[in-house]
Formats: sequence, structure tokens, C-alpha cells
Amino acid sequence: MSDEKLNLEEVARVARLARLDLSEEKTELFAGQLNNILTYMDKLNEIDTSEVEPMFSPVEHTTRLRKDEVKKEHTREEVLSNAPDSDGKYFVVPRIV
Repeated sequence: MSDEKLNLEEVARVARLARLDLSEEKTELFAGQLNNILTYMDKLNEIDTSEVEPMFSPVEHTTRLRKDEVKKEHTREEVLSNAPDSDGKYFVVPRIV
């Protein structure tokens, strides 16, 4: 019995769905690579993780935040002076729809 999880037809079908034009040689190459990945995933699934605490990241993150203070740094006129187009009060952008 073969360890093949994906056959050439399945890989070719997925390639067509992704609008990829793969040669027969590339299809065989990718089928082998995908089967290696799936075999490795099977090995990972065999590991007993019942005693492992779930986590969202293996690295502890600490976020340093500044105090949320309101600051008035620029006037409306200063900000709008950098815009390519404004009506004096708001940015004017091209109509899309």
C-alpha cells in the first residue's frame, strides 16, 4: 500500500481550480511535496497534547501603551493645506460609485 494521500489527478484538479497551468512534471513534484507535508501532519497528530495548556502564542507578549491623552497638535487648516483638494472644511476625494 502506498503512503500517497493525494494522487496526481487531485493535485491537477486543485491546480485547475486555482487557475494554475502546471506541467505534468510540476504536478508530480507538487504531489510529492504535498504528500510529504500531509505525512508530517499525521505524525504531529499522533503526539499526545492532553497535558499541554492551550495557548495563542508560544511567546509571551507585553504591550507597552502610552497614556491616552487628547492632544491638539494641528489645526484643521494645517491638515487641509496638505490635501490635494478640500472645500475648506473637509477633504474632497474623487467619486468612485
